[in-house]
Formats: sequence, structure tokens, C-alpha cells
Amino acid sequence: MDRIKTGIPGLDELVQGGIPEGSSVLLSGGSGTGKTIFAMQYIYQGAKEFEDPGLFVTLEGNLKNITWNMQNFNWDIKSLQDKNLIKIYRLNLDSMRHQRSVDEQIDKELEIISQMVQEIGAKRLVVDTTSAFGVWVREEGALRGILYRFTNALKDLDCTTVLTSETMGGKMQFSAFGVEEFVADGVIALYFTPPHRSVFVRKMRGTNHSKTVHPFDISDAGIKISSKDEIMWEAIK
Repeated sequence: MDRIKTGIPGLDELVQGGIPEGSSVLLSGGSGTGKTIFAMQYIYQGAKEFEDPGLFVTLEGNLKNITWNMQNFNWDIKSLQDKNLIKIYRLNLDSMRHQRSVDEQIDKELEIISQMVQEIGAKRLVVDTTSAFGVWVREEGALRGILYRFTNALKDLDCTTVLTSETMGGKMQFSAFGVEEFVADGVIALYFTPPHRSVFVRKMRGTNHSKTVHPFDISDAGIKISSKDEIMWEAIK
């Protein structure tokens, strides 16, 4: 099985050398756990270390703020953007008002994402965050259906995809709406019990992954996981 090295120090050791190529991985966690940093680092290191073109899709926030956040880690984003190794796109779902417009807009946005993937030959894709769909779609059944359809369609793009999901922070919560973890091929959970941060690989199809919790830190260089150290499950609150 071919694998994509994440470039995040310590992570690949937990998943047999990397994420299975072409798979989709759900990255879940509460507020402040480091999901967006993790996702940005996956795209950045892929471009810098392995020359893997990557597309970062955001459902919320300002595109300039995302670039500034990356630059805070002293990552040279501009040169990689100039080389078409990194592209950032804000998903436009503001016009969704009823089911028909939801379906039409999702199809339109998937087409735009597909075009961008083809334009830069993207091998890596990030969607940050699937939880934002809840802002536009209030009915739970419809929301789950849209999430399933959207995340499933991304698999046709032949990228190795990371989707982030905001949870309430509970250690057994792995998605915002209870559907994402069943669509994804892998689930990685991030926890923050001040002052300690930790990561747990919940599942990774086709992979003999670590079954324990490991500490990680966020420094001015980004995320670094201590793959040889372990944290007791009971220590997570």
C-alpha cells in the first residue's frame, strides 16, 4: 500500500509510515486543540518537503488570516503559492437557503474544488471545517445527508484528504454530527487538557496504527508529536 508522509514530526511513526494514499482522514477535537494548525502543516510540509501540491479549503474565516497564521510559524507560504504548490480557497455556501439551493451550491463548490485540484495537480486536500455546514443547514437529517454526500464526493478527486471537525471536547466524541467518522477512512482525535496536548489515532483503514495516546506540543515550528511517549487514557478529561 502506498502511503503519504504527513511531514508532521512523530505522526508517521504512529500510522506505519504515513496515511494510505487516496484515503480521507477526519481530524477531530474541541476548540483550541490545534486542528487547523495540524491541517495547515499537513499541506505546507507536503509542498515543502515532498513537492506535493495541496489545496486548503476553508468554510470559515478570512483567507488572509489563514496565510498570516501560516506565516506565524515562519513557513514560507508565498513562494510555494507562486509555484502552485499551495492553493487556499474559501468555500462559498452563503447563498444556501433551502434544499434545492443547498444541492445546487454543493455541486457547484465540488466542481470548483475539482477544477482547482486538476489545475495544480493536487495530491493533498484539506477541508477546514466540516462543522461549519451546521451554520447553513439546520435540519439534522438534511445536514447529515449533505455531509455524507460532500465527503464521499471528495474521494473521487484522488487526493489524500484531511477533514477537520469541531467537537465538544469529550474524549469519545469524534465528529460534530455523528456521521463524518463513518464516511472517513481514518480518524485522528486531538485533546487539550491544560497544559497538556495529546493525539489518538482512533482508526486508520489498512494500517496497524498506534492504539495508545501520545503527547504533542505546538511550537513556533508547528506541531511535534512525541511518538515514543504515551499518556494514560484516564488522564484525558
